[in-house]
Parts: sequence; C-alpha cells; structure tokens
Amino acid sequence: MATISRFISEPKTVAIVGCPFRHVLSPVIVVYRTDASSGNVLISGGQPRVGVDRGPIHMVEAGLIEQISELGWKVKFDGHHQFEDVNANNDPPIGILKNPRLVSRVTEAVAKVIEGHARLGELPVTLGGDHSLAMGTISGTLSVHPEACVVWVDAHADINTVESTDSGNIHGMPVSFLLGLGSQIPEFSWVKPILKTDRIVYIGLRDVDAGEKRILRENNIKAFSMHEVDKYGIGKVVEMALDHVNPNRDRPIHLSFDVDALDPSVAPSTGTPVRGGLTFREGHFICEAICETGLLAALDLMEVNPSLADDVSVRQTVQVGCSLVRSALGETLL
Repeated sequence: MATISRFISEPKTVAIVGCPFRHVLSPVIVVYRTDASSGNVLISGGQPRVGVDRGPIHMVEAGLIEQISELGWKVKFDGHHQFEDVNANNDPPIGILKNPRLVSRVTEAVAKVIEGHARLGELPVTLGGDHSLAMGTISGTLSVHPEACVVWVDAHADINTVESTDSGNIHGMPVSFLLGLGSQIPEFSWVKPILKTDRIVYIGLRDVDAGEKRILRENNIKAFSMHEVDKYGIGKVVEMALDHVNPNRDRPIHLSFDVDALDPSVAPSTGTPVRGGLTFREGHFICEAICETGLLAALDLMEVNPSLADDVSVRQTVQVGCSLVRSALGETLL
C-alpha cells in the first residue's frame, strides 16, 4: 500500500497532469488542450525536433498509471481535449522575455488545474515540460495549502529576475515570480508572491548564473549544491533541507524535481544536461525520504524530453522518470 500522506483524502488518489510544455517556441500556432474532467494539459508548438511534446505521454505509455495503481493509489488520468489555441505570432517579447503571454496563459491554466485537484484532496503529479510550469503547479498548491514548503531538486536555480536574466527564457525564472522578486510584469499579475524565501530549499544545484548566486545570497535562500551532497551525503542533505523548510515536519511538501538534477549518465534525454549531477540512488533517496515524511502534497517531474537523445537514452530517461515518481509515492526497495 502507498505511504499515507496526511494531506490526501481517502480513497488515496493521484491525479496525473500531463503538461509537455516548452515555452521557447518558433513563431507558429501553438495549441494546448485540457481535459474537462481531469484537467490534464497538453501543449505542443514550434519545436525544431520531433517528439518534444511526448515526454509525459511516453511515461504514461511506459506503464506509469499501472505502476502507481500497484502501489495502492487510485489514479485519475482521462486523456486530453481541445482547450484553447494560442498564436505565438501575436506574442512579441516583453523586453527580452520570450513568449510571455503564452507562458502566462499556460501556467495560469495549470495553476487552476492543480488547485482543483488539491481541493478535492487528490495528489497532483505534474509531468512536464520545462520548469516554467512550476509557476503554475506551486501557485496551485499554495492556493490550497498556503503553509506548504517547496523542495526544488534541479541543476539550476531558476530564480533569475527580469533584471538578471541574460536569455529572456522564462523557464529560468519561475522561482523569482513565485517569490515576487524583481520587476513585476502585468501579464503575470495572476502569480501571487505567496511563496516565502524560508519555505523553499534547493538540492542538487551545480549550474547557477552569477546573478542567481547574488539573489540567493541576498534573500538568504537555503540551497544545497552538489558540493554539499559530496561533503555530507544525500541523507544528511535531505535532513538539513527539511529541517530548514519544515522543522516540525508538519507542513505540506511540494516536491518539484527536474530530471536534469540527475547526472546525464543517468537521465540523458533532458533539455539542459550538466555533468556532475545526482546519482540514480541519490535522486531516488530524495523521493523516498519525502514520501516517508507523510507530508507530500504535490509532485512535479519535469524535463523528460524524448526528442533529445537516441532511443536507448530516451527509454532510460523515461524509465528513470517513472521510477522517481513511484519512489515519491511509496515504492521501497524492500
């Protein structure tokens, strides 16, 4: 049986939200769809490589629903229906921010979906997609559980502001929007700065911009890089991380896991691989430890991208992604 989370109602239900969205798009028609009953979101667009919108679908096709069911969860996943068309030709940059209106519309839609599942006492599991989606998933969680904390597992801090970003890629900025840092953009006025700096902790950082390092220091945001993982071991790092954001072990936890936190030898088919990442077991230990708290309220598994590698590497990454989800939902080694 699945590990019981005190924030999930009976019967214990996982709501899979498939959202393979990548916001840096060519100027073409972009379509995103959501199912009227389940709220699963599907977005596809002008990517140069075929298959970029297949990550979550690959995980479902690999048997993820059946695997979660075998852990004792009821699973809600009802497919996709047309929701709305967005014309990226009508989405010029704001400053250097790329596709801002598209990102805002999609992430706001995702926020409403996650909020809906959380209010029903279900555990939303969002399969992405780039990490800009966390702007929506975490907003949705905090709208129901304002006391929640966030464990962000990633090679990247994704905390650039409008002022600090060099690329204008919003997938490198979701945390700053959630914290209300930097200049505010009217198109993202729906994102409320309800995440507090002492309610987020990073694990696995190893590719952090100079501006992001300054932002982390100035805001006293706790982050455990791969240096700390090497120094203390993953068990101690997870314990220290939880001690910081959840000292009494009573707050709901939103686990936002980007597979590029893992070393590329473990998960090669991802958007921005960086050498020197978490091992297979270190990544799984994080998920297992969060599950053991009984506090998991929402899970993101981001950046499984089956267009970026050969078939063997794609299968490897998809299998690792499914395995991480299972570990967060109660699968144990014994």
